Amino acid sequence: MAKNFVQPGDTLTLTAPSGGVVSGVAYLIGSLLVVAQVSKAQGLPFAGKPRGVWVLPKTSAQAWTEGVKVYWDNTNKVVTTTATDNTLVGFAVEAAANPSATGVVWLNN
Repeated sequence: MAKNFVQPGDTLTLTAPSGGVVSGVAYLIGSLLVVAQVSKAQGLPFAGKPRGVWVLPKTSAQAWTEGVKVYWDNTNKVVTTTATDNTLVGFAVEAAANPSATGVVWLNN
C-alpha cells in the first residue's frame, strides 16, 4: 500500500456542525453530504458516511424516476431534483411519488 494512503473513505471523521448531529440524519459539511452514524454535540468529531443507499427526506411535491439526479437543499434539509442553488449528491434508486416524504437515494459524493 502506498505510504500516502490514509483510509478507504467509506466512513469519514468530521466535526459536528452548529447544533450537533443525530445518527441517521444527513448533513452538508462544506460541499459533502454525509449521513451521521452517531449523535454528537457541536464541535465534536463524528463518523459520517458519504456513500451508500439511504432513505432520506425529499421534497414532498416532486415525483422522481429511477436514476434522476438528486441535490441537497440545505435550507429545507431535503433531497430534491431542483439543481438551482443546491448541491449534487447522487441519484434516485427508486421512483418516488408526488406527494411522498422520503426517497431512496444513492449518495456518490
